[in-house]
Amino acid sequence: MANQATPPGSTRGWTIGRILGSPVVIAPSWFLAAAVLTFLVAPTVQAQAPDLGAGVYLVAFSFVLLLFASVFLHELAHGLVGRAHGIPVRQYAITLWGGHTEFSSRSMTPGSSALVSAVGPVVNLVLAALLAALWQVSPNGSVLGLVLLSGAVANGFVGVFNLLPGLPLDGGRILEAAVWAITGSRTRGTVAAGWFGRVVALGAVGWMLSRAAQNGGQVNLVDLIWAGAVGSMLWAGAGQAMSGAKRLDALDAIDVGALVQSAVALPAGTSMADAQQQLTSGGVDRLVLLGPDGTPVATVDGVAWNSVPAEQRARTPLAAVAVPLPAAAVLSDITTGSELAHGAAGAASVSAVLILVQTGPPGAPGGVRGIVRVRDVITALRA
Repeated sequence: MANQATPPGSTRGWTIGRILGSPVVIAPSWFLAAAVLTFLVAPTVQAQAPDLGAGVYLVAFSFVLLLFASVFLHELAHGLVGRAHGIPVRQYAITLWGGHTEFSSRSMTPGSSALVSAVGPVVNLVLAALLAALWQVSPNGSVLGLVLLSGAVANGFVGVFNLLPGLPLDGGRILEAAVWAITGSRTRGTVAAGWFGRVVALGAVGWMLSRAAQNGGQVNLVDLIWAGAVGSMLWAGAGQAMSGAKRLDALDAIDVGALVQSAVALPAGTSMADAQQQLTSGGVDRLVLLGPDGTPVATVDGVAWNSVPAEQRARTPLAAVAVPLPAAAVLSDITTGSELAHGAAGAASVSAVLILVQTGPPGAPGGVRGIVRVRDVITALRA
């Protein structure tokens, strides 16, 4: 349930809604997690309310839904605080292991990263206190009271566990931010927090096994599988965070400015002859056509341009020789190599070029910064 400052790729699943434009996605693995948790919780419900019969599974599933609703609020808190600090949210994902928030920019500071990370566990702790208070006033021995108490305990555990100082947990992001602030290197912070994460993984496995062994001195197969799954998830998450940070450092070494070529942006109704007069250097493939609202909508097809006789160009609009631009090919506020590489990956299958724009004042279109060939980005990545 940690926020991801740099998305490795969108989680695949079903989009069940959007919050401020960001999709909320449920991965197929969530259904497996919901089913397993329902069957694991059912015996506890049956022990507390033996008269429910098959209804124990409905109560258990209600607890699971409450738990995942808490996870969603945890992730929503990450996203809203991130947006408040100018960090766009790519998606909210609910998955096998809970969930995560994917941000589409690395433009965090140590302070904003720590704040975004801390708010999630804080939400769980607040929910734990709220559910505990509701449990206090619920009827003694009621099914509702059982669900409320279970929700309070689960949220309290999730809140405290996520604050442990190791990646991929939120506490690891806070530790990362602290080392980042001290050393000035985010990668050093990630590596330090990643190694702490591996220590946390081993500690979590040891704690779970020792707790299980206290029950008659034996560890059953379910406890062993559960401990192994949690430990491997934490260990793998820490390793992925460390390798991802080093990879992003390499991507950010790409000089974005060196790949940007100047472009001439003109209204789509401009004639070919007028456009040619404004081309001081470069070919017609650097022409960017603007829609009525001032946003890039197309580029010029050189083959189509050359097919128009010179004497007809004065009355032929650029739109007649244009290639429409897919939305994925128009990128806003690109500053780092990793952002450019991510944009190129998203547009490579639909466009040979990327149009970089700078966001303008609220309500005003952004200005065209330049044009980037996807093939040039690929060449830079290979280098």
